[in-house]
Amino acid sequence: MNRARRHLVAASLALALPWAAQAQDFPNKPLRMVVPFGPGTTTDIVGRVMAEGMGKLLGQTVVVENRAGAGGSIGSDLVAKSPADGYTILMGTVGTHAINATLYKRLAYEPQRDFAPVAFAGYTPTLLVVPANSPFKTLKDLADQAKKPGGNVSFASAGNGTSGHLAGELLKARMGGEMTHVPYKEGGLALSDVIGGQVQFMFYHPAAVLPHLKTGKLRALGASSSKRSAAAPDVPAIAEQGFDFDLVAWFMVYAPSATPAPVLARLREAAAQTLANPETAAKLTAQGLELRAMKPDEMNTFGRSEIGKWADLVRRSGAQVD
Repeated sequence: MNRARRHLVAASLALALPWAAQAQDFPNKPLRMVVPFGPGTTTDIVGRVMAEGMGKLLGQTVVVENRAGAGGSIGSDLVAKSPADGYTILMGTVGTHAINATLYKRLAYEPQRDFAPVAFAGYTPTLLVVPANSPFKTLKDLADQAKKPGGNVSFASAGNGTSGHLAGELLKARMGGEMTHVPYKEGGLALSDVIGGQVQFMFYHPAAVLPHLKTGKLRALGASSSKRSAAAPDVPAIAEQGFDFDLVAWFMVYAPSATPAPVLARLREAAAQTLANPETAAKLTAQGLELRAMKPDEMNTFGRSEIGKWADLVRRSGAQVD
């Protein structure tokens, strides 16, 4: 080995050794998981389940910190700009890492460039629900009404550009007819008005609507995925009913992209073992999630494809945030 080559190898080892030592010692203090939405949301619940499980395996507490606002972009940007040492991670979603890429004209972070995926926590179809006293007994009833002259149908969502809004826009495109979007500041308020009959339908997470289905306050007409939701197997998929439709919400743990490989590997190992734990799996499926193991390269490919898929819907909806 010539002198220049020896110097290059020595320099590389000198740079790698501090990170290797850090990885061997990682973690030696509590971690922080930023949840970019408010307490009690599905993202918050999933984040807390993951934080609890990962903390036990890492031997350190993983403290959940809610940083809500701007469709999850405030908390996501905080993690993107945090030290890439493995001690700050994110509970990302389809909103923060797919929809926002097109929805926001000036997004402060780049979903693919600024983050490294740690674990795919699961996905969930949303359910199309109507009030219990709705005249719509089937999806065809709703479609027929939307196509009638003056038969405009209203649908609620947790806000412009949310997955519920875009699901409604896709349904409108697939069915034809007239549908009016009614945005709310948050999903719980929207759901209350659907139950009360002020708005005719909405797409929402199974965990939020199942209790109202059981008490008879709501009726579900379809699931938004290509197949039935495991949380509501009696509800037919929209795709079963003659419409090309497949949209799901999903949740993924991320770290800043420059996180050293050994530290990232440790986080991924803890997350994978957490998801493989039957107790953790039961808690997540109770929220309507369906689990699916993904390798890092699969998560990257999935993320890129989701950005493209949702970009088309965002543009079609006309939703835009400055």
